[in-house]
Amino acid sequence: MSNLKIPMFPLSIFPLPGEIIPLHIFEPKYRQLLEDAEAKDISFGIYYNHVSNTEKLGSLVKLESVIKRYQTEESDIIVKCMDLLSMSKMFRTFRDKPYPGGDVELWHVDVTEPMGHALRKYFTEYLTMIHLNHADKSISLYDAANELNLGFDERIKFVQLDSERKESFLVARLKYHIELLHQVEKAKDVFHLN
Repeated sequence: MSNLKIPMFPLSIFPLPGEIIPLHIFEPKYRQLLEDAEAKDISFGIYYNHVSNTEKLGSLVKLESVIKRYQTEESDIIVKCMDLLSMSKMFRTFRDKPYPGGDVELWHVDVTEPMGHALRKYFTEYLTMIHLNHADKSISLYDAANELNLGFDERIKFVQLDSERKESFLVARLKYHIELLHQVEKAKDVFHLN
C-alpha cells in the first residue's frame, strides 16, 4: 500500500476495480475537478460516503470520457475504477482547489487475478442463462463481481476477503442467481397466455 494525497469525490457508491461508472457532474467544485482531470489526466478518489463504511474505503477512478456537456456547464462523464483505497483523513479542500481531498492508501489490487475453476464454471453458466456471451473475455474475480452488480454492503464485505474467500463468496452469489433464473424459467411454464 502507498500513501497519497488525492482529490476526493464523496458519493454514495463504491465502484470495484474494472467497473465503468456514469456520473453527472453539476456542482461547481466538481466541475473544477472534472476540468483538472481532463487537463492534467489525474485520477481521483470516490469515497463511499455511507454510515456502513466504517473502514473508510473508497475507489480510485480515472476519467474515461465526457459523454455530454450541457449549456449549464454540467456534464455527463464516464469513469473507470482503477484501484481501491483506504482513507485516513479527508480535507474540505484539496490544495488550492475548491473540491475535497484526502490522505489515502492505495491497495494496488491485481485486477488480472484469475478466476478459479469453480468460479469460472458458475460464471459461464450464469452468463449463458442471461444471454451474455463474454465469459472468455472475463478473466478476473472482479469481472465476476462487477457482472453480479453486488449491493454496496456486499461490495465492502467482498473486498475485505482474501482471494480464496472472495471466490467462495462469488460462487455462493452465482449459485443463488442461477437458482433464481431457474425458478423464473419454471414459472413461465406454469402460466398460460390467452
